[in-house]
Amino acid sequence: MVGPYWSTFGWDDRVLYPVATMADHTMSERLDGLNERRESAIHAGPERAVQRQHDKGKMLARERIEYLLDPGSFHELDMLARHRAHESGIEERPYTDGVITGWGTIDGRKVFLFSQDFTVFGGALGEVFAEKIHKVMDLALSVGAPFVGLNDGAGARIQEGVVSLDGYGGIFWRNVQASGVIPQISVILGPCAGGAVYSPAMTDFIFMVREKSHMFITGPDVVKTVTGEEVTLEELGGAGSHSTKSGVATFVCEDEHEVLDEVKALLAQLPSNNLEEAPLVETNDPGDRLCPELNDLMPDSANVPYDMRTVIETVLDDGHFLEYHSAWAGNIVCGFGRLDGRSVGVVGNQPMHFAGVLDIEASEKAARFVRTCDAFNVPIITFVDVPGFLPGVDQEYGGIIRHGAKLLYAYCEATVPRIQVITRKAYGGAYVVMDSKSVGSDLSLAWPTAELAVMGPQGAVEIVHRRELQDAADPDARRAELIDEYTEKFANPYVAAERGYVDDVIDPADTRVKLVAGLRMLVTKQEESPRRKHGNVPL
Repeated sequence: MVGPYWSTFGWDDRVLYPVATMADHTMSERLDGLNERRESAIHAGPERAVQRQHDKGKMLARERIEYLLDPGSFHELDMLARHRAHESGIEERPYTDGVITGWGTIDGRKVFLFSQDFTVFGGALGEVFAEKIHKVMDLALSVGAPFVGLNDGAGARIQEGVVSLDGYGGIFWRNVQASGVIPQISVILGPCAGGAVYSPAMTDFIFMVREKSHMFITGPDVVKTVTGEEVTLEELGGAGSHSTKSGVATFVCEDEHEVLDEVKALLAQLPSNNLEEAPLVETNDPGDRLCPELNDLMPDSANVPYDMRTVIETVLDDGHFLEYHSAWAGNIVCGFGRLDGRSVGVVGNQPMHFAGVLDIEASEKAARFVRTCDAFNVPIITFVDVPGFLPGVDQEYGGIIRHGAKLLYAYCEATVPRIQVITRKAYGGAYVVMDSKSVGSDLSLAWPTAELAVMGPQGAVEIVHRRELQDAADPDARRAELIDEYTEKFANPYVAAERGYVDDVIDPADTRVKLVAGLRMLVTKQEESPRRKHGNVPL
């Protein structure tokens, strides 16, 4: 029985003393009572709901925590919390209130997390549920440790009304306070709808599971009612749609175990907070390893594509590359890897997709990635093979100027070590945007195949020699001559090297060696930004 130790009090001339007490309990009995409550909290959801969760191929909230964290490292907070919305009509008051919160370790490093429990009130957020998340978010920020949210819930708890909405507001506010201070990771393991989607949207990375995760502002039924469009749950808010069309999902995996393994891999690439460096990992891949295979990679014709991922994986330690948004904006490749054991962020134009041009989606994807790396002290390596920005009415009306400026802003703002490697085309404003020397790159390297120019030879000849070509007896022959002449004179790295816009023209086989040496040199780089409240990003 739980209650106050003293029920009434009596007086004598000198002291206050207990007159009547509750029935005496031994420590053993009290521990039994505690263990009963804990057991009730651990099995808060009804057996029927637990079975449904397993039948869907989904793990329980505690099973997810157990799999994600180092064995025995989890410390739970507010296990015995229960809702106090007595007037809401909800008679049951299960412990945990539908969310499990606390801290533990991943690879020995401290992390804080919450795990929504779909077996308790469908994982719907109420006042106490929100307060638990607020508390653990505040702790994560105050001690400087990553925060992971395992989302599997039905949104706001309707019975608690506006109190639930206020709870969401408190989470959103904390997401913003923590942004750029500690890594924030959202893992969507079931439904995430309505206002609930905005917390994940403000975190640094969103993971989804194919066929199991769904995110949307309004569901298929509301869409049909309002717009008349018929769409399935998976088409509207599934992992496939958000990883290929909307760019909402950063990483997508086939099942929950794979997605949680990927979360661990990502955290290994990041520091615990913005004042630390990412963990340095011992590697057996020597820093002076040559990459002769890169000499044979580049096609003879500048119009033939090659896979930039091959370049990236060749130079990184052990070829390990954790790609970011792998299925969205394929004309640019972003992701994490290691060089000499040090975590690096890599950005590279992808000639295999739209010739590697920059468009709206590619600019947004790379800008977000560059800013994330800069926020968490991860050096940036940029591989450049860009023929320009994608032309077209749709791009102009869609705001390519504004979106392209996001990437330019991100690079100009970044103070982490930055190294540019120009492999082939580097034309026009797109070259400048891709971390050129003029926007603050610390080192700019170029392969002998690099072509730095205002535009490609063919376009340049058509503009510069338009009248001559009109008057030529054999325009095609003259055009070919002029293109060869332009290519020889301008489409090479040596003019830029003469002016210092390129620091060195290197043998492609030396790329890894040069990058490792550059990062070792730049490890003590310090740069202070001007004092201001914040810059005005062209959103």
